[in-house]
Amino acid sequence: MKQNENKALKWGVLGAATIAIDQIIPALLESEICDLTAIASRDFLKAKGIANQFHIPTYFDSYEKLLESNDVEAVYIPLPNHLHVKWAILALKKGKHVLIEKPIGMTAFETDELIQASKEFTHLKVMEAFMYRFHPQWKRVLNLLGEGAIGEVRLVESSFSFFEDDPNSIVSSKECGGGSLMDVGCYPVSIARLIFGAEPISVMANMDVDTHLDVDLSTSGILEFEHGRAIIYSSIRQFENQTVKISGTEGKIVVDVPFNPSKDEPSKLTITRNQGSADLFVGPCHQYLVQVESFARAVIDNKEVPVSLYDSLRNMKVIDALKESHEQQRKIILE
Repeated sequence: MKQNENKALKWGVLGAATIAIDQIIPALLESEICDLTAIASRDFLKAKGIANQFHIPTYFDSYEKLLESNDVEAVYIPLPNHLHVKWAILALKKGKHVLIEKPIGMTAFETDELIQASKEFTHLKVMEAFMYRFHPQWKRVLNLLGEGAIGEVRLVESSFSFFEDDPNSIVSSKECGGGSLMDVGCYPVSIARLIFGAEPISVMANMDVDTHLDVDLSTSGILEFEHGRAIIYSSIRQFENQTVKISGTEGKIVVDVPFNPSKDEPSKLTITRNQGSADLFVGPCHQYLVQVESFARAVIDNKEVPVSLYDSLRNMKVIDALKESHEQQRKIILE
């Protein structure tokens, strides 16, 4: 029994995605303020198997049944992208708090639909699950930038890639919101906005689109900010890699593993200035655990969630603009 079981937020998981099994479910089980009570999958045997594996008390063969459960107060939604907003709104209507895997939806328009729906349920919390935002290495980076450690930031270079060529994979499905930009390109977009503390003025993008699958295998883009620019890259046909380099007028910072560092080892930042380079270490930190506990704490204490839906909307607007830029082969000016 957990020490704070009476205060723990009761969770249900909608779907049996890899991210749920590998990261979120273990985090929920480790937390003292989260209590995982149910899982649902349209594949009954899969739901039963996961429930048995993790000793989850209840399992369902439909998402609807889980949302009807009185033993669930909050749901985590790791479903394919095209189902995020639909099931988030249905969960709100059933009185559940909602943590949604990134990207929050298919488009900015769809994200705004969720925002409008959430206004009817002001007592419920909704947040997009960008787990990297909860790792203390980024607080350290932002503090360094705020202190002027590398002068004024002029350039952010960021990439995220992995190799997946299974045509039946979710990331290969246009209907499900697949492609590299939506799956991992959303991270470089998000981190550029976080580092500059602003929204881009314009974007340009070029995509390598698979003619059969009609999804982008890779995307390269330029985000122009008032005082600098970001160069981003994503791919689902490249060896697994992730990078962030921040260049300023007086130095640079390189984040060794920017998005999903090991929870068991310290994360490394390298700062280089005229006087030389120095390695800084942060952590270790279980960012998925911090993420679910930050959300749970917002619910328990009735406070604002750490990342607002409006931040998620702004991220989706940039992603939409990058897609539009490729389709029209021109620079897109953002409002």
